[in-house]
Amino acid sequence: MTYIQRRALVTSEGMGLELVERTDLFDLEPDMMTCRVLAVALNPGDAKSSDYTASRGSVAGFDFAGEVLQVGSGVTRFKYGDRIAGFAFGYNPDNKLTGAFADIVLAVEGFALMLPPQWTFEEGATLGTSICTIGFALTHYLGVSMPAGDERVGHHSQGDHILISGGATATGLVATQLLSLAGFQVVATCSPSSATLVKSFGAIATFDYRSAACGAEIRAFTADNLVRVLDCVSSAETMSMCYAAISSRGGHYVGLNPLSARIKYTRRDIKAEWVMALAMFGLPVRLGGDFGRPATPSLRGLGTRIFCAAEDLLAEDRLKAPRLQIRVGGLPAIREGLEDMRKGRTDGVKLVYTV
Repeated sequence: MTYIQRRALVTSEGMGLELVERTDLFDLEPDMMTCRVLAVALNPGDAKSSDYTASRGSVAGFDFAGEVLQVGSGVTRFKYGDRIAGFAFGYNPDNKLTGAFADIVLAVEGFALMLPPQWTFEEGATLGTSICTIGFALTHYLGVSMPAGDERVGHHSQGDHILISGGATATGLVATQLLSLAGFQVVATCSPSSATLVKSFGAIATFDYRSAACGAEIRAFTADNLVRVLDCVSSAETMSMCYAAISSRGGHYVGLNPLSARIKYTRRDIKAEWVMALAMFGLPVRLGGDFGRPATPSLRGLGTRIFCAAEDLLAEDRLKAPRLQIRVGGLPAIREGLEDMRKGRTDGVKLVYTV
């Protein structure tokens, strides 16, 4: 048994977050590690989970970067002192110790990657959730292989188009890079002011999501051949726009939030699904409503392959960090950041806190 004395943000009686000093007792599983957390990042999922989770006392947070302190008996990729970034199972009712918003985190080897020397911990903290979510969406749902090693553009030599809705979001920018490296012709929606940024991450064309004709313009640009869409905003409005962009022959829509039933059944020729990234741990996701998932052990191995592929890309300097804003105040300041996120005051950047 191992004891950890740490500070952590945990879900409280009122379903908000409370900063506590606590001693946690646990068995270090063979594929787990303890890491000193040096930076964490916020996600839309943190705002939703901190409001609605029923897991009182669970450690919050998903994204972290830091240094390895201790490794389990089965860990082979990392050792003491390694600089890593990862994805943690925050707000977990089955194991309340595993969230990222703490000064020491319990990390899973398969959901972490080595940070190259040129990456700061703050930059690394932006990666975990995005890598897991996008890798899951691409490989499991859209049938797209992760680019890895020295694989070059041209994996999909036919140059298929794929649409990223919300191309300027942190997740959208990661998705754009991965898909362009896999050989796709990425088209993305964003504001005109973000078009240059999104193209610098690999998009060949951008479209203003505020235009009433956005979907029709994308369908025309792709010559009515668009069959894959990843919606990184996933509102009823963006889903409707994506449906208008998809080929008249049908296609596949994947979102990051529960689907609008009103939109979903307007086209029976479109397969519509959405991603619950926590399912990648292979464990039950015991959340209410549409968010719950049964245990799927095979997904854990897929998660490991996704993170290893992303680690290769980082090592070859083929991925760059999305836009981020480093905020002061450490763990106590996260609650203010979540409130800013709920009220739309983050200007589309990833909020990162040094711990």
